[in-house]
Amino acid sequence: MTGPDESRAADAGRRRFLTGAAMSTLLLAPGVSLITYAAGRGATAGASSKVRWGLLIDTNRCTASCTACVTACSTTHGWKDLGRPTDPQWIRKVTLSDPASGTTRSLPVMCQHCAEPPCVDVCPTGASFKRADGIVLVNRHTCIGCRYCMLACPYKARSFVHEDITDQEPHSPRGKGTVESCNLCVPRIDAGQRPACVEACERDGHGAMIFGDLNDPDSAIRRELARYPAAPLRADLRLDPGVRYQGL
Repeated sequence: MTGPDESRAADAGRRRFLTGAAMSTLLLAPGVSLITYAAGRGATAGASSKVRWGLLIDTNRCTASCTACVTACSTTHGWKDLGRPTDPQWIRKVTLSDPASGTTRSLPVMCQHCAEPPCVDVCPTGASFKRADGIVLVNRHTCIGCRYCMLACPYKARSFVHEDITDQEPHSPRGKGTVESCNLCVPRIDAGQRPACVEACERDGHGAMIFGDLNDPDSAIRRELARYPAAPLRADLRLDPGVRYQGL
């Protein structure tokens, strides 16, 4: 029989072992350093609990034929959906139908950056984590590819990297054998810019996406939320997502 202290010590030892194994076996493209990214600007700079970044998506403005947000995300972060079952999808367009009225809505779905993220709760190594400003990320140094987070996510917003990675974007490193998802373009946010999907939607003339600080009553996103009602996906789960949708 082992006591509580011995059990806790054993658990801590297993976590250290798994973390070390993940760091030693992670496959990277030449010249791409995840250590620099995880320890530097991309992971910590600008993160403050006074801010909560979020997205507001107006489904009345989002058309089924438009994939500007998906294309912008793919181009910015270097992932490609070639139609294979194992291809990553950081963001995807889905169609929701109301059987009673027959109405349909087209909307983009990505990591919802929940205030209570189940992916973080189930991660055995702490690789899935939430920044102080509400952005949910994956530390690929400590991700062991167990995919518990993929099972826990009710939005199917995470992908596993099955294939070798080539031609990576330096600001968005990826690793074979790890899990990845929308990071809300965190390097752009820390540089004072908006996510690529938001800018692409505006550039194409739809203006269906608003990015901003949900904690700031004077921000554009809060002003729009005050004017028109919006709801999260699966509000019944009480995860408090940072992504809200109008027109559902």
